[in-house]
Amino acid sequence: MVKIFTQTSDDPYDRHAYRLNVPGCTPVVIEDYELLRAVWFEKCRNFGGCTVDVLDNKQTKKKTNGGFK
Repeated sequence: MVKIFTQTSDDPYDRHAYRLNVPGCTPVVIEDYELLRAVWFEKCRNFGGCTVDVLDNKQTKKKTNGGFK
């Protein structure tokens, strides 16, 4: 059986990080979607129980000294 990715969001993928979960291993966080795909198809697709969690990147706000002057 071939495992495929399905699209669940129209948001750009560069807004996320990805946690790759492989049974028996420490989860790995990958920042780039294309790198995640390469790792998945090279290493993980033949193992059962591998999952990917999509993590939202926290947006940092600039600290301001108030409004307009």
